[in-house]
Amino acid sequence: MPIRGCLEPELAEFYANCEVTNGIVTSSVHGRELHFDVDNLGAWLGVPSKGFDVYIREDKTVLSNDHLLDLTRKLAQQPDLSACRSVRKGEIQLLHRLLFWFVIKNVIPREQGCNLADSMDMYLTDLLDLGEPINLPAIMISHIGRIANTSKSHDLGYGLLLTSVFETLGIPLQKRMRF
Repeated sequence: MPIRGCLEPELAEFYANCEVTNGIVTSSVHGRELHFDVDNLGAWLGVPSKGFDVYIREDKTVLSNDHLLDLTRKLAQQPDLSACRSVRKGEIQLLHRLLFWFVIKNVIPREQGCNLADSMDMYLTDLLDLGEPINLPAIMISHIGRIANTSKSHDLGYGLLLTSVFETLGIPLQKRMRF
């Protein structure tokens, strides 16, 4: 049985060489050029590339203030709130906390210690709660672009998913690190 895990050296190389332009990811790993878009990534991962696909980390205009206020009230369990704000993990009821955890670990991975749900986290948590589709490949590509095109340090997000892509593309891989 193969070891399940991610390949940190290959992930580091992928991100070091990565550029995202107009929704197209370009990088290289072990001298192999990678080019993919939302549809390619979805096919390689075996997930649909349909559903909510807007990465709203910096631009919150996708959501109206009224909608953000409703989300804040719902997740904070405080129906009388009068202003939008981030919601602390401890305020969120268990089901929503589980969905929030899924968002910050898998949909838009963060480093340890993320205890605040911002507007994007709240919206994605609510979509999951409502059973609405999320376009994971599109959000991944937007987040990969943010990770690759900034001077801020980030964790190497999507380790297991990108390792799966490398395998699908036949890129020779080193020994996996257990997770």
